[in-house]
Amino acid sequence: MTSHPASPTVAPAEGKLGILNVGLGAVTTTLIAGVELAKRGLGQPVGSLTQMGTIRLGKRTDDNVPLVKDFVPLAELDDIVFGAWDPYRDNAYDAAVRAGVLEARHLDPIADALRAIEPMPAAFDAKYVKRLEAENVMADTSKRGMLEQIRADIRAFREQHGCARLVMIWSGSTEVYIEPGPAHASIEAFEAAIDAEDDSIAPSMLYAYAALLEGVPYANGAPNLAVDTSALRTFAEEQGVAISGKDYKTGQTLLKTVLAPMLKARMLGLNGWYSTNILGNRDGEVLDDPENFKTKETSKLGVLEDVLEPERFPELYGDVYHKVRINYYPPRGDAKEGWDNIDLFGWLGYPMQMKVDFLCRDSILAAPLALDLCLFMDLAQRAGMGGIQEWLSFYFKSPQVAPGLYPEHDLFIQLTKLKNTLRWMMGEDVITHLGQDYAEEELAGVA
Repeated sequence: MTSHPASPTVAPAEGKLGILNVGLGAVTTTLIAGVELAKRGLGQPVGSLTQMGTIRLGKRTDDNVPLVKDFVPLAELDDIVFGAWDPYRDNAYDAAVRAGVLEARHLDPIADALRAIEPMPAAFDAKYVKRLEAENVMADTSKRGMLEQIRADIRAFREQHGCARLVMIWSGSTEVYIEPGPAHASIEAFEAAIDAEDDSIAPSMLYAYAALLEGVPYANGAPNLAVDTSALRTFAEEQGVAISGKDYKTGQTLLKTVLAPMLKARMLGLNGWYSTNILGNRDGEVLDDPENFKTKETSKLGVLEDVLEPERFPELYGDVYHKVRINYYPPRGDAKEGWDNIDLFGWLGYPMQMKVDFLCRDSILAAPLALDLCLFMDLAQRAGMGGIQEWLSFYFKSPQVAPGLYPEHDLFIQLTKLKNTLRWMMGEDVITHLGQDYAEEELAGVA
């Protein structure tokens, strides 16, 4: 029998939870509006596992399937307050109108609540996001100055809103591609690189480091390196602060984490997988720059190789051609379209094809993920679970894992891991889906 570590003691979710968003664009305004509407009974949080999902406890015959939010002590939506940094001056209402995701029928009933959220000046450097013309940035643009200002903003927000706890989540733009290097190897090297104005220290890393210094859990919804370095990962573990990332798994990659495991489960071969996307929001504009696209491309390309394990199955997956394209197309706005052509083969090598055209809404899919991540990160922090929260891989394109581990991309394995972690946290038996106990019970009944 497999033994499990002792379940943690989870502190109650008392007082206000402040959610600090890096970025007040389409995803964040859709998140805030959805929560404010749900608080008033004017909208359903569809897509949110924490709000609408259930979890089975015990045997199937027990019929014990509570809502997740009734099983684990999550923060209530009524206790959430929002803050944000953004390089544009628009308040949350104006930013939501500009984003064009939600219609007036959803924005107007909560207009006052949205207008009350004014973005704090952003820690911003144009060399990392070249397509944005920032107008709302910190006065001191040195890396040390921005770090200290973020920390001051965190403390001021906590005091101003009387927050018992905080979570920080990155829903901002994708930065240019950065490889982990010497500056990221240790916290001492990281600190020295900040003072040296080293280009390998991006704004996302400053936000992450500031959060860790202030004891605030940090979730990374973009493919930026951010907290996924040896220095910050080790520091998070030492400080007992929860971290997770990276890159919200919303449209095309969500489908890949379902379809690729299906191919592998049935031992079907793959010759090629061509993926292209069109979108017209700020994310699409930023990704139109090749250096920023490389960061996103790396996140999206890694899924197939990790799932299919070509080194184990060279006859099936040893020579796969995998291409990903993202095209900025302003007329489409936030209504992203992801198109996939999949060339596979089966018995005796006979070829087959699969075509998938997912006409989705990027922020409509991302907003519930952001909500779940904030609530689960707060839960992990109250349970004393510092460091990487691998059980939240369910939400990410490129899940952060401990050194030496490969990331698990299969969506349903990820979901099993997430729910088993919740069961373990609450002292319930984890579920293996073996099912042999039912057969034994039936035989005993016959006897």
